[in-house]
Amino acid sequence: MEAPTLNLHQDLIDRCLEGERSAQYALYKKYARAMYNVALRIVGDADDAQDVLQEAFVRAFDKLHTYSGVSTFGAWLKRIVINQALTLVKQRKGETPWDDTMPEPVAEEAPSWPEEHKYAVEQVKRAVKELPDGFRAVFSLYLMEGYDHREIAEILGITESTSKSQLNRAKKKVIELLKGYSVYGTHG
Repeated sequence: MEAPTLNLHQDLIDRCLEGERSAQYALYKKYARAMYNVALRIVGDADDAQDVLQEAFVRAFDKLHTYSGVSTFGAWLKRIVINQALTLVKQRKGETPWDDTMPEPVAEEAPSWPEEHKYAVEQVKRAVKELPDGFRAVFSLYLMEGYDHREIAEILGITESTSKSQLNRAKKKVIELLKGYSVYGTHG
């Protein structure tokens, strides 16, 4: 009896490995929307997110033979998308977008979300999109993708302290932007 596979789409993966284009398209259709959203949260621009998505799938299909099945295909693909998005963010500025030079106490309490305000999802998305690249990357990886600070530090090549401080700064900036939206009555 075979051990159960982690991957629900192993048949498609096997067919992709055999060069079947229709299987590649089916796998793309299953994951494109979710992976686009991951890319968009990191790069903050729809056209750039689409470019990241396309390049990530090209890389994934090119490297599919390296997929071991230890994690789900979706998790493996998400890592490729995140790496591609972060590469684009770095290239955009020609430098590292996260500030690893400014010391900030790690023990600083993360700002809490103002409970007296209820914000529309679109307002929050808009605020996140307006964050500087480095803030948005850490914010998205931590709060939306579920990575911890150790993992973020490893992915971005920064310290855990920098990841924590960037997250705190990102939260403060999002709160500041949301308060600004409320003051001016804009609704996304």
